[in-house]
Amino acid sequence: MNKQKLYVVKIGGSLIDSESKLKSFLKQFSTISEMKILVHGGGKLASDLAETLNIPQQMIDGRRITNRETLDIVTMVYAGKINKNIVANLQNFNCNAIGFSGADGNLIKAEKRSISNIDYGFVGDVDSKNVNIDLLLEFLKLKLVPVFSAITHDRKGNLFNTNADSVASVLAQTLSDFYEVELLYCFDKNGILEDIENSNSVLKSLNFEKYEQLLIDNQLNAGILPKLKNAFAAKQNKVKKVVFLNETKLENYINHQNDGTEIK
Repeated sequence: MNKQKLYVVKIGGSLIDSESKLKSFLKQFSTISEMKILVHGGGKLASDLAETLNIPQQMIDGRRITNRETLDIVTMVYAGKINKNIVANLQNFNCNAIGFSGADGNLIKAEKRSISNIDYGFVGDVDSKNVNIDLLLEFLKLKLVPVFSAITHDRKGNLFNTNADSVASVLAQTLSDFYEVELLYCFDKNGILEDIENSNSVLKSLNFEKYEQLLIDNQLNAGILPKLKNAFAAKQNKVKKVVFLNETKLENYINHQNDGTEIK
């Protein structure tokens, strides 16, 4: 029996920081007739608010160090302002969206990141074993469109700032037991570039061997590394298709135009 198709679409800061671009993207997203889930990052709003409040921010390998004060900010901004703004805009486009953090309905449980020489603070890591799949499937059966912020929890009363690329990957992996899942990382490039100085050097596909060579050649920016790590994890764990796509070309992709970089 053929599985139904489901899209897990992840968007990041370049969209969230622009009201007009975000609305244009959400209009495209709302036209997807198949089942779909949206996962969003945070953009610059949290950093701008932290700066206004004189709370220093630190990033390591594209990931934010999250102390207690920063956790309060990202929870307000990511799970509050940004998430509800996206849901409201999707409702405007007749897309019946519902917004979540991982704590809601115990949908995504996380473990505090444990790396021997770095204390990331209130940062959580997720895996497919800690998704409340039964509840998520019920929402999908009701034809609701889940919109996930990257705030998770540990079922001990703690919230965690979690990488949105990881959340998207883990959701895609979990749902692949039930649907034919395509995971789309939408960002401000046309795909993964072979030469970071040449915006036209888009790779049509990227396997792990080529990825390792790009790392050696220093042709990958720090910000893309968490995305690629999670993309390969998804591809290796039953996700049908993983693609890096320009955020303005979602509708083209859905209409079977061969855009972006497919992870092999």
